[in-house]
Amino acid sequence: MKRVLNFYPGPSALPIEVLEEAKEELLDWNNTGMSITEISHRSKEYEQIHNETQELFKELFFIPDNYKVLLLQGGASLQFAMVPLNLIHEGETASYVITGRFAKNAFKSAEKIASVYTGASTEEDGTFYRIPSKNEIKIEKHSAYCHITSNNTIYGTQWKEFPSFEGIPLVVDMSSDIFSRKIDFTPIGLIYAGAQKNLGPAGLTLIIIRNDLIERSKDDLPDILSYKTHASKNSLFNTPPCFAIYIMNKVLKWAKRKGGLDFIEKQNNEKAKLVYGMIDSYPEFFITKVEKKSRSNMNVVFRLPSEDLEKKMLEEAQKEGIIGLKGHRSVGGIRISMYNANGIKEIKTLINFLNYFYRKNA
Repeated sequence: MKRVLNFYPGPSALPIEVLEEAKEELLDWNNTGMSITEISHRSKEYEQIHNETQELFKELFFIPDNYKVLLLQGGASLQFAMVPLNLIHEGETASYVITGRFAKNAFKSAEKIASVYTGASTEEDGTFYRIPSKNEIKIEKHSAYCHITSNNTIYGTQWKEFPSFEGIPLVVDMSSDIFSRKIDFTPIGLIYAGAQKNLGPAGLTLIIIRNDLIERSKDDLPDILSYKTHASKNSLFNTPPCFAIYIMNKVLKWAKRKGGLDFIEKQNNEKAKLVYGMIDSYPEFFITKVEKKSRSNMNVVFRLPSEDLEKKMLEEAQKEGIIGLKGHRSVGGIRISMYNANGIKEIKTLINFLNYFYRKNA
């Protein structure tokens, strides 16, 4: 079997133990004589793993009791619409903090639905290389929420602490750093995230929503777009992404065996320290514009002195079995996505390659 070092920004690498377990159970899961992909989502066998996954996630992510976990579909892009549809009532507005492309996409979707405004933006010449301070964010009186994007995969920035606004819940798109660190839930009303970075395969969208926001969600929405519907039906209003939930269950158990979120956060901090230490050692070769205090622990982005060198690096990395390092097509360059499944060993292998490439080409 040939395995590569996978640094794709998503869908991204999964723990090998999880893949091996799924492989073993693919034809006969839990002595049912069926694959998990064949079992009815209304069966008691599936319901057990569905409920277990929700409870395990609440336990390991330290989610308070006054929040509900929903297991839905549609990705973050559907949540760009569901959030304002459910939470912005007549006479209200919402603040959107623009720190990258997906934050901007969330705002563009919301402004088609309700009267929203830009609370802050860090865009400069079409790029985003920093996170704003709380003092930069404008909050209007009748704001239903303030929306932020916790991590920006394209530009390599991340909120290290979430801002808090008295009486205004925070809505956070955590698609690219969910379950990578502990967070303070005090200011948070709702979190949404695709699972395909740190928690499983594509197709599953996680919603963590405070109970009072479920209750204040609008009543005049189609059922499929209503948080109230999905909460009251335990995320079983329609057929859930059963296989993705099954894999997430295994990823959570893998994380628990490793030491839970304490282990994961410590490892992610160490991985970031190693990679940023490497590129900071040769700033004339590994060129980054990202503000140091805004640097992401999930996505490290940089350029090389020329596009030819970048192309050469990608080609040589692939020959060494290292893939997924190409920067987003809108910005080019190199991007290292360091999600949970890639540990210290994998990062050190990558750093050895970067050192080799620097010595050969500087």
